[in-house]
Amino acid sequence: MKPPPPLFAFGAIWLALGVTAGAGERPADAAVGEGSAYDRIWDLATLYENPGGSTIRKLALTGRLQADAALFDAGDAGRHERLVWRRVRFGFKTSLLHDFTFHAEFDADLNEFDADDLDDTYSRLTDFYVAWGRNERFSVKLGKQSAPFTLDGATSSKNLITLERSTVANNLWFPTEYFTGLAALGELDGWRYHLGAYSASGDPEFGSFESGGFGLLSIGRDLPAGTAFDAASWRFDYVYNDPDFGGDVGTRDLRQVASLVGELERGRLGLRTDLSFGDGLAGQGDLLGLQLMPYYDLSDRWQLVFSYSLVSASGAPGVRLNRYESRIDTRRFDRAHEFFLGLNHYLYSHKLKWQNGIEYTHATGPDGGGGGYSGWGFTSGLRLSW
Repeated sequence: MKPPPPLFAFGAIWLALGVTAGAGERPADAAVGEGSAYDRIWDLATLYENPGGSTIRKLALTGRLQADAALFDAGDAGRHERLVWRRVRFGFKTSLLHDFTFHAEFDADLNEFDADDLDDTYSRLTDFYVAWGRNERFSVKLGKQSAPFTLDGATSSKNLITLERSTVANNLWFPTEYFTGLAALGELDGWRYHLGAYSASGDPEFGSFESGGFGLLSIGRDLPAGTAFDAASWRFDYVYNDPDFGGDVGTRDLRQVASLVGELERGRLGLRTDLSFGDGLAGQGDLLGLQLMPYYDLSDRWQLVFSYSLVSASGAPGVRLNRYESRIDTRRFDRAHEFFLGLNHYLYSHKLKWQNGIEYTHATGPDGGGGGYSGWGFTSGLRLSW
């Protein structure tokens, strides 16, 4: 027995939550009001909580359900359209022994779900780590965890304001995302830092260092108060990657990646930027990426987003198209421009939202000839997380 199509299932969830949470409340109160019906629904994910407990202080379910309706057309090059479960994850997080946190979560594939054959439903472990920390100044994480760098790469898929990470992240970040490693992170005197050493393995469970490894340094801070902006920050990310291609490698073919990320907000207007460089290896050309992402909050619930991304390769063609475009054309290119215009509707902040976007991608200089790529795409997605 197969589950209902993703957008049908999400539509039912959307309607149920909207009617239940909104009953007797103003829309703004239902969306963000303290003690709202949405709060009560999401509180059900907390199975146990005792802040003064000596062993277990909190046990909560974690996860996300994300569905897309995607239509992409590149003329004679082809067409891709599909209703798809984009991400389905389940797990739990527990706080114990005062200063420890344990988080376990796995990825499931419901697109080919069959109740009579569950072997293909489980995809991989995402998070499986133990963290220790007494305050915001210093904490450590050991186990399988995300390796955050670049603008979109350091943003959880739960909090993206576009439907997909940009072409910059797709080429310069490591989309495997979750790696086994050790990280130290925190904030000291206004400086935020993240230091990590990870296996380069793309194994769906726990990676070994037989596939090599990489190190990550990230440092940033907010700009001083008194500027013309309500909020302003910058961050520098650096990765040194040393993969062993004799094993299962989950990183990109880049020796070094450097990324300078900025974020500005003033009133309802905001801007996020990313300037990234990648030092190619194993036949991959060097990469230069630029992303500019202004956004405007039309109201407490509606948000308009624009994103422009440019990725250029020197030497051998080495620019990959983004997720749905690559379903049409898998070649590598010298340069790719991506334009995205999106409209987001937030019912309960990032925990429950409806996102829509139209995009145009133009790429030139493919490996193997045959002309470039030019195509339009539209995606409508529902995002639910807890």
